[in-house]
Amino acid sequence: MEGPGRYPRLTRRRDVGTASARSLLMTLLGEYVLPRDRPTWTSVVVEALAALGVEEKAARQALARCAAEGWIGSERDGRRVHWSLTEPGRRRLTESGARILAFGRETAEWDGRWLVIMVTVPDPHRDLRQQLRTRLTWAGFGSPEPGVWISPDPTREREAAEVIEALGLGGAMSFTAAYGGIGSQAAMVARAWDLSALEARYEDFAAEFGALRPDDDAAALRAQTRLVHEWQRFPFLDPRLPRELLPEAWSGAKAVDVFHARHTEWDAAAQRGWEALESEAVQVL
Repeated sequence: MEGPGRYPRLTRRRDVGTASARSLLMTLLGEYVLPRDRPTWTSVVVEALAALGVEEKAARQALARCAAEGWIGSERDGRRVHWSLTEPGRRRLTESGARILAFGRETAEWDGRWLVIMVTVPDPHRDLRQQLRTRLTWAGFGSPEPGVWISPDPTREREAAEVIEALGLGGAMSFTAAYGGIGSQAAMVARAWDLSALEARYEDFAAEFGALRPDDDAAALRAQTRLVHEWQRFPFLDPRLPRELLPEAWSGAKAVDVFHARHTEWDAAAQRGWEALESEAVQVL
């Protein structure tokens, strides 16, 4: 991350790496395993991830990592292994699925108040400064000036306080206020958040998935998984500013419509694609 308001660039190399394999696996678990509430074979997961460009070694590493984290558990049946969601895994996937589906549809009114956090990190502590920047950015804060962090959601004060306390930073101050008559609120927002970069990502998402038309169940499975996988990044990238603070014709609104339209449109075929993989796995028993 290059500074306040800058979003991480996800390279293609990273997209097919171990971290993404785990993320894709969690997407598969949430979309296809959670609704069925039954175990699934290793071969089903490996085949599904292979269709998404993940090598078998990375797929198996992702399974092992999710098991180590307590989200799934394994059971051996002869020489084969099947996997089930643990109770924490079911709870996490249920909650994250609800957040993903709700994201972008919030319509809360904004009362014009800003939360302002003032916190400084001594110059020698660059790593600490980076940690603060990263964690407050992920929490939706923007920084129009060094040492100043803002959010149009005053309820995020507790989250900011937890970050500051966890990093052991003293001397921080917070207050809420409306923007005054000096300068421009729009200019402040532009300095605090790189909305143009976020808007470009939304536009890319809408263009890619708006034009995509899977022609069979296997293609629908791949498309639906990629759709959810890409969409679930936006809650961490988007500060969720009130509509009054966003540019006109905000591309995020179009992306929301594309996501929900495609997710509904592809669901039945994607589920059949998953069922086909499970049927194939049973046939080779």
